[in-house]
Amino acid sequence: MVHEEKKVAKIIEELTMYFFTLGADEIKSGISKEEKHVEILFEANYSEEQAYRLEGLEQYLNGQKNEGMEDFYWELAGSGDPGEASQLLLVGMMIDRADIKVEPEKVTLRLYKELLL
Repeated sequence: MVHEEKKVAKIIEELTMYFFTLGADEIKSGISKEEKHVEILFEANYSEEQAYRLEGLEQYLNGQKNEGMEDFYWELAGSGDPGEASQLLLVGMMIDRADIKVEPEKVTLRLYKELLL
């Protein structure tokens, strides 16, 4: 199970670094873990000048999940330059679903991940 918890921590780390590159100075994250799944709540503000970088967020996070790729590549999260879309694609592969709410100067993400037992 520790392996799955490390993946969740990498997801939070990657999102935190991504939003730092968008000018965030207020970031909140929380994890609700139940027996077979995890829900990650993530909120961050962003700079208006960086708003265009949020356009692909839905596509990146709700892309096709690939458990084989997740198992192989999850340790690479955090290894690229912060803010790269490829890192968000990796997060998208690691989660099952994302609910995304973009407001002026604030983004709220609710990510769902089934745990492999």
